[in-house]
Parts: sequence; structure tokens; C-alpha cells
Amino acid sequence: MAMALVLERQGELCLREIEFNRTLGDNDVRIRTEVVGICGSDVHYYTHGRIGPFVVNAPMVLGHEAAGTIVETGPKVTSLAVGDRVCVEPGVPDFSSRATLLGLYNLDPSLTFWATPPVHGCLTPDVVHPAALTFKLPDNVSFAEGAMVEPLAVGMQAAVKAQIQPGARALVLGAGPIGIIVALTALAGGCAEVLIVDPLEAKLDVAERYNGITPLRAKDASVTEQVKRRTGGWGVDIVFECSGAGAAYREIAGLLCPGGTLVLVGMPISPVSVDIVALQVKEIRIETVFRYANVYDRAITLLASGKIDVKPLITGTFDFADSVAAFVRAAEGRPTDIKLQIQMRILCHSLRRAPCGPSAPKSTE
Repeated sequence: MAMALVLERQGELCLREIEFNRTLGDNDVRIRTEVVGICGSDVHYYTHGRIGPFVVNAPMVLGHEAAGTIVETGPKVTSLAVGDRVCVEPGVPDFSSRATLLGLYNLDPSLTFWATPPVHGCLTPDVVHPAALTFKLPDNVSFAEGAMVEPLAVGMQAAVKAQIQPGARALVLGAGPIGIIVALTALAGGCAEVLIVDPLEAKLDVAERYNGITPLRAKDASVTEQVKRRTGGWGVDIVFECSGAGAAYREIAGLLCPGGTLVLVGMPISPVSVDIVALQVKEIRIETVFRYANVYDRAITLLASGKIDVKPLITGTFDFADSVAAFVRAAEGRPTDIKLQIQMRILCHSLRRAPCGPSAPKSTE
């Protein structure tokens, strides 16, 4: 039994003890969780009870953005040791599958991913994970930053898929945590400038703190008009769609230059309409992103080098004892919130029964 933040069902969270398998295998490590970030998918399971085909049909521990300290290693683990500070890549593939052997382990049909039904997540005092998917943190990277490696990996995957050429100009649609992180990885990957749009001014204010990121504000003109002005009517080289909003696709072809690249990062809840001909006549290359593969080590290196600074994106921190309140706050979607995190140092071992939290806001969808 272990204390954990449990999603009992749609709209109901409890901090309580739950029993689940944490047996240490030969190639596994046991990690004391230190910091866990709240992802939009965690909030979506809380408020909606499902994401596409993944449905919460039984109590599930939330959380998949984790950093912590190794407290035990399996007998065959040689790359890590007790006391190492680490972050965790939360998707576990079949290491012998065809997809994995091709380097596409994120697309392995048998992959299990923390806090994706029916798999439990990491909002619990300790977790067991394969050593091969556990990465040591440099001394100058904090646990809070380490817990940001998971969303940073999404940005890394987007930048890799974009095949950025030095000096390119990009546009990011959506200035949530993933949108801003994608903008940062695009700059690190060689973009000279990244434009970013979002209906919420507060999120653009956060993005504007970074050199090289230029917000396009709705009060100034339409996004298409502003892009034309800044590019002499040519369009941007790359559009990263990070909002998941169907409306974002309406004028997307008009934002891109001939031969440009469209990278789809955000996941729309419902099918969207796309003007294929408008993309064809410009020979737009379309790339899609589903999580990440083979980028964690480079994401950590970028953090350690200082080329990417995620600290301004961490806008709220809660103790584990207050994790239900943290999710209620996350579900509110405050404009000034980018990334909320939960510190696990206060583990609440003394709690035997914690009250369930208030119901999540009802979906309007």
C-alpha cells in the first residue's frame, strides 16, 4: 500500500492509500519522487474522464512528469546508483518490438505510459521504473527543472520533426506550456525568430520574457496580416500547431511560405477540417508529433547548458498534501498559470484517509 493522488472517477480526486505493483526487477530502479508536474492530460482525465480511446474505468494514480532520487537498484543496473538525482521518461515500450528496434519506441503499440488508463502514474512517494528510461540530472539542474524534461521532450520532438534550417522563422499557435517550450526548442534548434499567438494576453506576457520570441497580439491585427507584414508577404518557414483548437486550422496554409513545414503538436478533441488543396499548392510538408523518442538526453543537456530556461514557466508549487487543491487550481485554467508542480517532500505517510476533493468543473464540450 502507498499514499497516492488517485483519480477515483471523472471529477473526483482523493489523496489516499492504494495498492499497486512496485516490484523491483533486475533492470529497474526505485525512485523517491521529489517533484511532479501537472500536465494538461492529467487535468483532462480529471475533468473529462477520458482522452480519445483512453478511458478512466477504474481508480488511477495521476502524474507522469517526475524527478526524484534513486533509493534502490536492481542487480543488473550498472548505469545508475543509489543517491543519483534523476528524471524519468514515463513511456515503457517492449524493448524487443519492431517499433523499438527501428527507434520509434514511442509508437510501439504495446507501450505503457504513466497515468494513461489503466496504468498508474507517479504522484506517490516512490515508483519503480526501467533504468534504461531513467536519466541522471546534472548538479546544476534542480528537481523542479528535472520534472520539466518530460514536456521539454515534446518540444524537442517537434523541433526534430521540423528539420529546422539555421535562420528560419517559425510561428507557434498556442502559448501554453507546450507552446512556449516548442518556441524555446525551435530557437535552440536554429530559428532566428519565433512568433507566437494565443488569445490570452497573460500567456503571451510570459512568452515575451524570452529573447527571440515575439508575441502577435490580436488587438494589433489578424494573425495572418501580422505574419504577412513581418515576412513581406512570404510567410513563415514553419508553423507549430500547439493549441489543439479546430479554429487554428482555418487559415493555417496562409501563414506558411511556399515549401514550408507544418508540425502538428496539439491534439484536437474532435476531428478538424483542413484545406488540403491550399497546402498542396504550396507543397507544404506536414509532420506530426506523438510524445517523443530519443531526445531526453539532449533535453537535459540543453537545460544544463542554460540554452533553455524553463524556470519562468513554473508558476505555482504545491505540497503533496495539497495536491487535490493543485488539480482544482489547474482545472480552473487561470491565464497566469503555465506549469503547476507538486513537491513530494511532505509525503503524508501519517494520512490514513484524506477527504476527496471537490468535483472538477463540468465540461462544456
